[in-house]
Amino acid sequence: MTEKTIEFEGIEPVIIFGPYDSYLKKVREAFPDIRINARGAKITIGGDEPDLTAIEKIFREMIFLADQHGEVLENDVNALVSLALSPVSRPSITQAGDKDVIVETKDYVVKAKTDGQRRMVAEARTNDIVFAIGPAGTGKTYTAVAIAVAAWKAKTIKRIVLARPAVEAGESLGFLPGDLAQKIDPYLRPLYDALQDMLTAEKLKFLTERRVIEIVPLAYMRGRTLNNSFIILDEAQNASSKQMMMCLTRLGVNSKAIITGDVTQVDLPKEMESGLMNAQKILKGIKGISFVFLDKSDVVRHRLVKDIINAYEQHEEGRQHGAPKAEEL
Repeated sequence: MTEKTIEFEGIEPVIIFGPYDSYLKKVREAFPDIRINARGAKITIGGDEPDLTAIEKIFREMIFLADQHGEVLENDVNALVSLALSPVSRPSITQAGDKDVIVETKDYVVKAKTDGQRRMVAEARTNDIVFAIGPAGTGKTYTAVAIAVAAWKAKTIKRIVLARPAVEAGESLGFLPGDLAQKIDPYLRPLYDALQDMLTAEKLKFLTERRVIEIVPLAYMRGRTLNNSFIILDEAQNASSKQMMMCLTRLGVNSKAIITGDVTQVDLPKEMESGLMNAQKILKGIKGISFVFLDKSDVVRHRLVKDIINAYEQHEEGRQHGAPKAEEL
């Protein structure tokens, strides 16, 4: 039998234990084989794995919520207990020596599959800002989200903030149905899709409601200072130079950022320079900022995606070398 002690300071015990110890009772009922003793600002738990680790995580999440929001709600406790009992939320053992694993649950493992993705992971470990630039299908967004989730699971950061420019790609927002939130949602959907592969729906809902995970249009980042956070700016080729500077300067104490984009898919007006292209010229050589360039060899989508990218590259090269346009033939 293993025993662990969890202590908390500056928080009233009733916030963690609940009125008349009601929160403690919920946890005890869910894990009857684990001994839980609470006294003052100290909780001692004893029992066998994996339940012991699950209960420790419940209490540490409650302490985090109390520290961040000044309260723990009954719904929070119910969600945490339910998540702890879910098989998907139980940690699994990574195969020894499998350095490609970025983040995992019992039923899902996210690995770096290409050299470009491995470089992203390596650079994110040693730099506070990483630019990942490459064509569609290279897993830039997916890898960046996995790196951020892994950092949150390791408790090296407390919050994940994911942003995207809401730039129209040939369609007008005004013609889309719904209110502003519904119109913007499609732009942020790829970020939700990535998160849903790495977190259960219940866990993701809980974390977004508590603003531990935020998914926002880039414009909503203005004026903020983000401490203890992992920031991801996706589709950064559609950020202006001013927006890029604004986003990068949100970085606070103990924070990191990954900026992803594809310079071949800029949807900005022709007279406006892409902030991603500009950043490559301005920020190159600054210590702590790294640039990772992915190419078609890193594509992990359908096999035809590589052929499509290659065909467009050849077409663009032909235009640059004076090949006649289709309308001229």
